[in-house]
Amino acid sequence: MKKLRLLGVLWLMLISIAAVRAQVVTTQPSFFTADDQVTITFDATKGSGGLKDYTGDVYIWTGVISDKSANDTDWKAVVGSSFSQPIAKEKMTRSTTNANLYTITFVPRTYYDKLPAADKILKLAMVFRGANGSPEGKDTGNKDILIEVQQSAALSVRFTQPANSQNVQLVESGAKVQVVAEASKSSNLKLYLNNTLQAEATANSISKELTIAQAGRNEVKVVATDGSQTAEQTMVFFVRGAVVTQALPAGVRDGINYLPGGTSVVLVLTAPQKQHAFVVGEFNNWEPTDAGYMKKTPDEKQWWVQIDNLQPGQEYAYQYLVDGTLKVADPFTEKVLDPNNDQFINPTNGPVVYPGLKPYPTGKTTGIVSVLQTNQQPYNWQVTNFQRPAKSKLVIYELLVRDFIARRNYQTLVDTLAYLQRLGVNAIELMPVNEFEGNESWGYNVSYYFAPDKYYGPKDQLKRFVDECHRRGIAVIVDVVLNHSFGQSPMVQLYFENGKPAANSPWFNADATHPFNVGYDFNHESPYTRAFSKRVMEFWLQEYKVDGYRFDLSKGFTQTNAGGDVGKWGQKDDSRIAIWKDYNNHIRSVDQNAYVILEHFADNSEEQILAAEGMMLWGNLNHNYNEATMGYVENNKSDLSWGYYGTRNWSQPNLVTYMESHDEERLMFKNLSFGKQVAGHDVKNLNTALARNEAAAAFFFTVPGPKMIWQFGEVGYDKSIDENGRVGNKPILWEYYNVPARRKLYDTYRNLISLKKNNPVFDNPSSFTQDVAGATKTIHLSDPNLSVTVIGNFDVVSTTVNPKFQRTGKWYNYLANDSITVTDVNAAITLQPGEYRVYTSRRLARVTSSKAAQQVAAIGLTVAPNPASSRATVRFTLPSAAPVQVTVHNIIGREVRRVALPGRQAAGAVEVGVPLAGLAPGVYLVKVQAGATAATTRLVVQP
Repeated sequence: MKKLRLLGVLWLMLISIAAVRAQVVTTQPSFFTADDQVTITFDATKGSGGLKDYTGDVYIWTGVISDKSANDTDWKAVVGSSFSQPIAKEKMTRSTTNANLYTITFVPRTYYDKLPAADKILKLAMVFRGANGSPEGKDTGNKDILIEVQQSAALSVRFTQPANSQNVQLVESGAKVQVVAEASKSSNLKLYLNNTLQAEATANSISKELTIAQAGRNEVKVVATDGSQTAEQTMVFFVRGAVVTQALPAGVRDGINYLPGGTSVVLVLTAPQKQHAFVVGEFNNWEPTDAGYMKKTPDEKQWWVQIDNLQPGQEYAYQYLVDGTLKVADPFTEKVLDPNNDQFINPTNGPVVYPGLKPYPTGKTTGIVSVLQTNQQPYNWQVTNFQRPAKSKLVIYELLVRDFIARRNYQTLVDTLAYLQRLGVNAIELMPVNEFEGNESWGYNVSYYFAPDKYYGPKDQLKRFVDECHRRGIAVIVDVVLNHSFGQSPMVQLYFENGKPAANSPWFNADATHPFNVGYDFNHESPYTRAFSKRVMEFWLQEYKVDGYRFDLSKGFTQTNAGGDVGKWGQKDDSRIAIWKDYNNHIRSVDQNAYVILEHFADNSEEQILAAEGMMLWGNLNHNYNEATMGYVENNKSDLSWGYYGTRNWSQPNLVTYMESHDEERLMFKNLSFGKQVAGHDVKNLNTALARNEAAAAFFFTVPGPKMIWQFGEVGYDKSIDENGRVGNKPILWEYYNVPARRKLYDTYRNLISLKKNNPVFDNPSSFTQDVAGATKTIHLSDPNLSVTVIGNFDVVSTTVNPKFQRTGKWYNYLANDSITVTDVNAAITLQPGEYRVYTSRRLARVTSSKAAQQVAAIGLTVAPNPASSRATVRFTLPSAAPVQVTVHNIIGREVRRVALPGRQAAGAVEVGVPLAGLAPGVYLVKVQAGATAATTRLVVQP
C-alpha cells in the first residue's frame, strides 16, 4: 500500500511537470523584432486541443497588439477579412513527420500590411482554425495565443522551459524541473533558486535541472549580463502539501458564503475528479498560499476554503486555480471583472453606465475574475406586497435593453415605464440580463448566471427597475438560458478537451443531443446540472424579486438523442416531461405563484401535459398573422385558430400567443416589403399597412389567454430582424410614437389591452367561438355580463361577413365609439379591405390619449436624433401659417435653449435645428409654440 501511494505521488509529479511543458506555439528564433523573419510552429495537441488530429487544412487567424491597442484583446491589422473564409497567405504547412504540427514563416512588418508604418508591434496575437472557421485551436482556457516581439536590439532574457513560466508553477516536494532560459545575445547567464546560484554560463542559453524541495514559495531567477546591460526574469514554483479532506462547514454551499462579522467568507467549488485547487486573489497577491489551499470534501466532489482578515465592505477580486494550470472565476459569483469588455462600459466620451466600477487587476492575472464583498448594503425594497396579474390576464412586453433605449442602462429603462404603463402592459420580459460574453449581445451566450451583466448598470439599478415596475402594477419576467453555455463559462473550462466538453464533465454533454443547439449542451439528467439550475431558479426570485422566467430552448432539456432529426426532437419525450415537472415543482417550492414560461414547440401531446402542470408555453403565430396583414388569405394561409389554447385541447389558458418576438420577422417590415398590391388597396403603403396591423391586433388581444408583444410592435416597427445582422444593433425609433398613423396603432393596442384586462369575458368566457381561417374572420365571446363580437376582412378587396351577433338589440363599436341596432343577427355587413370592428353588448369606456399626447400627434411633432448630443432637429407640420418658437426646458422647468423663427411660417412641414452643446446629460422637454398651438415632447441629451 505504501509503495502504491509513492507511485501515485510520482505520477502526480510527472503530470504536473508535463503540464507546465505544454506549449501551444514556439518560434524560431526565440527573440525577433518586427523586421525579422520568424517561423511559428503550432502544436494542435496543446492548449484547447480543438484541432488535434484534424485532417483538413489549418489556417492562422492573426493580428497584432500594437502600441495603439487598449489591451491584449484589442487586435490591430488583422489579416484577412473573414474568420470563416481564410485567404492563401494564412494557410499553415503541415509537418510531414507529425500531423499535429503546423508552421508558417513571415516577416511581421510586411505580413501585417494593414498596420500603419509608425505603429509599434508589441505582440503577435493568433488563433488557428479550419477552413470554414472551425474547429479552433487556442491557448489553455480557450484564450488567444500571444507572442512577444522585441522592440530593439537591447539585451533580453526569458525562460523558454517550462512553457508557462509567466505563471506560478505548482509542484510536489522534491520535484525535478528542467529549466531553460535564453538571451537575445550571448551573455553571462546566472541561474538562481531562492537566491542561491545554481548554474552559470557565457552563452545564448542556460539549462539546469532543479530540485524544488522548500515548502511553499520557491523563486527561480535568471540574470543576463553582457558588460553594459543587464536583464532578468523570475518565475515561481509553489510546493504544495497534501490535500486535506474535510466536510463542508454546516450551512455552506457552492459559491460565496459570507460569515458573520464581515471579515471572513467560505468559498466552495464543485469540481469532482480534480487533484487540487487554490483560491488566488487580491488577498494573497494572486499567488498560491497555504491559506488559500482548498480542502476536499469526503465524497471528493467539492473544494472549500475559509478566507479571513477581509476588510468589511471592500470588494476583492479572486479566481480558482485548479490543478495548477487552469484559472477560472467562481460560477456563483454575482459580479465579474472582464479584461476584454469592461473598458467599454464607461467610455471616456459617453455616459457612465456603471459608476465606480472596480478596475480589472491588469498584470496580476488573466481571464475573467470573480468579485466578493462582505457587508454589502442591502437594497431597500419599496414594494413588498406586489400582487402578480393572473396568468390569463398577462400582456407581456418583450424587450432587449440594448435596442430599446439608447443609453442602454436600467436607470433610463425606469424612465420608459410611464410609456409602457400607459400602453397597458402588465408584465415586462427582459431578454437575458445575466453576465454574457461580450457587451452587445442578445444575451443568449450566458456565462455567469448569478451576475447581472454590467453593461446595463449595477445590480441595485436592476432591483430598482423591478421595484418601480411593481409599484406600477407591472410584473418582471427574465429570460433564462439553461440549455447551453459557451467557452467563457467556468464550468465549461473546468472540463474541456479536444475543443468540446470532456466526457467526464459534470454539467455538459460532449456533443449536443438535439438540433439547433448553440454553444455547449447542458445535461439536465445530471444531478450536478439539476442542482445548479435549481440554484439559478431560486436566486432571481429571492434576490431580485422577479416574478418568473421564460426558459430559452426548453425543448433542449433532453438526453434523448435526436441527432439532427428535428422531427424526432419534437416528439413526446417522457424524460423531458419529467425534467420540467421537477424544475417546475422546485420553482413552486420557492415561490408558489411564479410564472414559468417555456419556449418549447414540441408535440402538442407533450405541451398539453406541461400546460396542465401550470407551466405556460410560447405560441408562435407570427407567420399566420403576417400572412393576414400582408393580404395572403388563400388556402387558409392566415388561419389564426392555433393561437387559442382550447383549439389545442388544453385544460388551462397557458398559451402565450404572440404575433412578433425577438426571433421573428417584424410584421410591418414584411407588410411594406411583400404586402399585396391591388388597385385601391396597397399593403405596401405605410398607412394601409399600419391599419392592417390594427385589424390583426383586434384578433389577437380578444383571444382568451396570455399575450406577448415584441418591443415597438405597438407603433409598427418596420426594420428587419436581419438589419445589421440578425443579432446586431437595431435602430431605436422612439419618434415613431409621434407619427399620427403609428400613434393610432398604439392607441388601438392600448384600448384592446384595456378591454382584455378589465373584462372577465376574456379570462373565462362561458362561450367562445372563432372562425379565423379564411379572408373574413370572426370571434365571439360571451359571459353573463358581456358579449363581444369581432369581425374583420383581411382580403385586399371589399367583402361581406356574417357577424352572427349573439343577440338582437344595440351593439357598440368599441374602438369607433358608435353603435348599431341589430334586428337580424345574421344580416351581412360589408367590410372594406383591412377593415375590422369590435362590438360589445354594452357601452364600455375607452382609454383616450392625454391632451399633451393629442397635441403632439396633431402636429406630428418629432425630435431626432433622440438621444442627441450636440444638436437636435425638431420637425412638425403647421396646419396654417403662424409664428414659431422652440424652447428646451430642464426637468424643473427652467428654459435652457430658445430658437425663434423670423416672421410667420407658412403652413406645411417645418424643421428647426436646436443647438445642445453645453447642456448637462439628462432628460429635457422640447416645447413648440406655433401660434395658439403648443406641443411638448421629451429629449434625452447625452455627452
